[in-house]
Amino acid sequence: MEKEKIAQSIEILRELDIDLWMVVDRESGLLTDPVMDFVVGQGATWLSFFMFFKSGEKYAIVGNLDIERFRRTGLFDAVFAYKGSPKADLLELLNRHNPGRIALDFSADCAAADGLTHGNYLNLLELLQGTDFSRRFVSAEAVIAKVRGKKSAEELRRLKLACQKTLEIYGRVGRAAKPGMSEKELADWITRQREKMGLAAAWEVSSCPAVFSGPQEIGAHSAPTGNVLKPGHIFNIDFGVKVDKYCSDLQRTWYILRPGEKQAPGEVQKGFAVLLESIRLSFSALKPGVRGVDIDQIARAYIVSQGYEEYPHALGHQVGRYAHDGGALLAPAWERYGNLPFMPLEKDQVFTIEPRIYIKDFGVATVEEMAVITANGAEYLSQPQRELYLVKAKP
Repeated sequence: MEKEKIAQSIEILRELDIDLWMVVDRESGLLTDPVMDFVVGQGATWLSFFMFFKSGEKYAIVGNLDIERFRRTGLFDAVFAYKGSPKADLLELLNRHNPGRIALDFSADCAAADGLTHGNYLNLLELLQGTDFSRRFVSAEAVIAKVRGKKSAEELRRLKLACQKTLEIYGRVGRAAKPGMSEKELADWITRQREKMGLAAAWEVSSCPAVFSGPQEIGAHSAPTGNVLKPGHIFNIDFGVKVDKYCSDLQRTWYILRPGEKQAPGEVQKGFAVLLESIRLSFSALKPGVRGVDIDQIARAYIVSQGYEEYPHALGHQVGRYAHDGGALLAPAWERYGNLPFMPLEKDQVFTIEPRIYIKDFGVATVEEMAVITANGAEYLSQPQRELYLVKAKP
């Protein structure tokens, strides 16, 4: 996978007219640049430089005791080892190639592109003292957004499989969930199912899964509690798994029937129908070149037009090796999202679509799907939820 991603990176550098992308890392076991896993595949011990030129040349400069394991990867044309200082090798490569634009991993908006620590940046400046290379630095945000965002066929296969495994567990929830069960008990049952399948959680296990039942105001990223599932309440679950390093992130919603009920009350049915229509409308508008802010507005405006409050978060985020994988967002033009809602969407990016509606006295209805952008539109990676799932009350 690293060779595939490096080849993709070099094509991206040519597309963006960036001469060199330089990833700087050290003591990766403590704090590492998020892109190391994509284009290097392992961590470094001492201050190290991984250099990808738009010419196609690829070099690594590492501490002397790291050299053999990086050579064995076969990822680089040459691996240089230093004992005292990397300065000579670094300057030799820079002077030989004389790159006009040097991309480094810093970003004000995207955490996935902000992997260059301040200390490593200061070390780099000191090594380059007396040269003008530091005046050629640009942000690698656009490079990293494309490297992480544009999924290969193999990446899509893994993401689809992660969705399939998640839906297998969701398919059993309706039989396992019972009135009187707490959110925590249901979450523990889901966790046991995941563990039996030999799968890792897609994010922190304290909130994967997250379970929310009834008319409460707890935030979407909170851990499940002792709150009890009750007849007449909606409950929803946010859950995902990892398959070969790639994540799913899906949400589903159920209604617990009260004695004598055969279907959910009209208010619940209406709210859920509005939710599904907002997903359909925004999904239908996904295609390369549109902005995430415009997709978000489609769902947001429709929900508000139907008399509900707008959801208090972005409509969707990218998914890959992390559930929140950085880059462009389907999000409103709020300050907290910076420039990410305004980035044009690209073919082969994978996004969630996850609006939510608060239905008074019943709870929160929310569905989260995963979709990949295609040449002319989008396709679901997950089998969508098309109807409100029902749980029968005890006889």
